Amino acid sequence: MALNVQALGASVSVISVIGNDTEAGLLNTLLKNNNINTDYIIKSADRITTNKIRIIGRNQQMMRLDAEITSALQHKDEDSLIKNIEAYIEAEKPSIIVLEDYNKGVLTEKVIAEAIALCKKHNVLTAVDPKRLNFFAYKKVDIFKPNLKEALEALNIVGNNLSEGLLKKIHAALYNTLGHRASFITLSENGVYYQSDKESGWIPTHVRSIADVSGAGDTVIAVASLVYAATKSFKLMAEIANIAGGMVCEEVGTAAIHNEKLLAECKLLLKCN
Repeated sequence: MALNVQALGASVSVISVIGNDTEAGLLNTLLKNNNINTDYIIKSADRITTNKIRIIGRNQQMMRLDAEITSALQHKDEDSLIKNIEAYIEAEKPSIIVLEDYNKGVLTEKVIAEAIALCKKHNVLTAVDPKRLNFFAYKKVDIFKPNLKEALEALNIVGNNLSEGLLKKIHAALYNTLGHRASFITLSENGVYYQSDKESGWIPTHVRSIADVSGAGDTVIAVASLVYAATKSFKLMAEIANIAGGMVCEEVGTAAIHNEKLLAECKLLLKCN
């Protein structure tokens, strides 16, 4: 996600908790080499740095091996992380903070609540890519971006036939619990859907040659967050993020978006000047 934001020309920092191990050093080096700020990352003796090994065969991912700890943060690490979020906001004055959850135990209910409160206090926009754990903890955020399957499961909605009526029902149910500004729901091969209190739209996917969907969700939330922070337009946010998500699916493995290629695609598909 951070690589996508950086590739589009924005300043980006990673705020998280990693281990005090060899992988932590490698990760810090990789981030710094890509001009990503690591000043607010915490090293914890109670955790290891997540390591993912992808097995690729014939240009397709066959298997992924993960080494990680997914239990919730210890209280001391929670407090340190919240302090770093506050220090980051006060020092860097960001336009938007993305809470990207992978069910790894870092985004606890306390961290989520405190992070959102700090953003509200300092007028920083918030965007969320949620997962099953703590799905309904992200109250009052600006952009809430689940995929369709995640939203249906969290809301216990049975919806085999995708329709605009179903999507509006999902947004209404999410809003009743979260009170967020806008829903942004990814629909896999069916595109994306967005809805706020003033507008909504279902944007179909653009036909592409799909090689690998790995990292598509990260690209979508990164591009959506950056576009909304810059334009305050949910429609443009959804249109450009939809294009970006499709583009990275043409690459094998995880790949960051290319800003000039994205601009060219937007001019072609959105008929921009």
